[in-house]
Amino acid sequence: MALDYGMSRIGVAVSDELGLLAHPRPFVPAKPPARAVRLIQSVAKQEEIACILVGLPLNMDGTEGMSARRARKFAAQIEAGVGRPVHLVDERLSTVAAQGLLQDAGRSAKDSRAHIDSASAAILLQSWLDGRRPRD
Repeated sequence: MALDYGMSRIGVAVSDELGLLAHPRPFVPAKPPARAVRLIQSVAKQEEIACILVGLPLNMDGTEGMSARRARKFAAQIEAGVGRPVHLVDERLSTVAAQGLLQDAGRSAKDSRAHIDSASAAILLQSWLDGRRPRD
């Protein structure tokens, strides 16, 4: 499972049983935080999730700012509340890529708002899954 943490919404994506493809799920409202953790815990249980990725929004130069610190805090809350290992993953440009994919699919900017976070989580997860595959 991958999570794209935002102040208003948390994008959610899960992989298929084979760990080959990422699939977006409906976003989770970020507030209140305790409710967000419970909702993510429910998805993790229902989907039989083994580990959780949380996007780490690094600056383009690789440094961490306020958003990265918030993501780290959120990741710690998820690990404690859900009871699954949590890994932080560089998410630079995942939202930009998600916007491009949604636009290519014909979604307007207004319509994309409800889907952008989970699309970004799916891109993050797919990249991680692809990186784990053995190379021929």
